[in-house]
Amino acid sequence: MRLISVLVLALSLFASPAAAVLPDEVLDDPALESRARELSLELRCLVCQNQSIDDSNAELARDLRLLVRERLVAGDTNEEAMAYIRARYGDFVLLRPPVQKSTYLLWFGPIGIVIAGVIIVIVTSRRRRANAAVAAPTAPLSSAERTRLDAALAREDDTGDRG
Repeated sequence: MRLISVLVLALSLFASPAAAVLPDEVLDDPALESRARELSLELRCLVCQNQSIDDSNAELARDLRLLVRERLVAGDTNEEAMAYIRARYGDFVLLRPPVQKSTYLLWFGPIGIVIAGVIIVIVTSRRRRANAAVAAPTAPLSSAERTRLDAALAREDDTGDRG
């Protein structure tokens, strides 16, 4: 039973997200540390770009984590600390950038691509249906039509007229 408990504990440690915050970065005040972690989860690692600074081991992410903690210790609110970091690094540092003119492509580009894809599929399928209707086989020739066609082809062969 003890072995199972140890295995479950070990698996839970591996299953939990890895935080890159080092022990020397952790603030003594649990309330400030909680705020720092909250802010760190909203900031993008500028090196990794798909991780928060809380999850990244990059040196720049560490610097940003320390900067967040420094601002909070200095008495900044969460909003003031974020504003300071945004002023320094721009909106790219945010994992969820604000919706504004400069980020419209980021926010609405994927929707535009999906809409364009749907339009392409619809147009393509309509063209295929139209082409299939044109190329659809017609009814077989009647015996009278077949006789006239054979006669016309025989005349053409005799005269050598191909036009």
